[in-house]
Amino acid sequence: MTINVLLADDQAMVRSGLRFILEDQADIRVVAEAADGVEAIDLARRLRPDVCLVDIRMPRIDGIEVTRALAGPGVPRPLRVVVVTTFDLDEYVHGALRCGAVGFVLKDAGPALLVEAVRAAYAGDALISPSVTLRLLRHLTFAAAPVGTGPTRPLSARETEVVRAIARGRSNQEIGAELFISLSTVKSHVSGIQTKLGLRNRVEIAAWAWANHVVGAD
Repeated sequence: MTINVLLADDQAMVRSGLRFILEDQADIRVVAEAADGVEAIDLARRLRPDVCLVDIRMPRIDGIEVTRALAGPGVPRPLRVVVVTTFDLDEYVHGALRCGAVGFVLKDAGPALLVEAVRAAYAGDALISPSVTLRLLRHLTFAAAPVGTGPTRPLSARETEVVRAIARGRSNQEIGAELFISLSTVKSHVSGIQTKLGLRNRVEIAAWAWANHVVGAD
């Protein structure tokens, strides 16, 4: 399995850095680079990469509009877009996710989170940098997420711990370390939680947790 990735950022040095991080992984390959939004849309539509990493502030068309064009409502055969940016302004986070992004990662979040976001997007999941997750989920309502519904079957004590960790923005690796369980066990719990709650990904799990007071402010 190789995950084909498109990089879209107007700074060549940033693109080089992202390429270096990603291609250090045996299962990830950068297939194209774009220096502006128009080029990103054109390359993405022609090459159909598995994941598009898109900066917010780019010439000609910004990352929000690129995301809308590639993954927004009504787009046939939408692509998986992860926004990678220096800026964690609420308007950017909300805009990116509402336009179809399946991830929002800050450039200073570190290589491990970037790689995990790519793999999560490829797997049909979603990941947001922990530093913006709490603020986002306290205020953002996901129209598509049935956050008011209860589980079809009760969550186990361990599943509830995993839900709380997800709601606090923990990655799978961090959850495994905190709960002393393997990465595969974490993934199994996440899958089971999604099934019980009827949700699509970890972002919706976190939204459900905040909406239903499964987790609160520390």
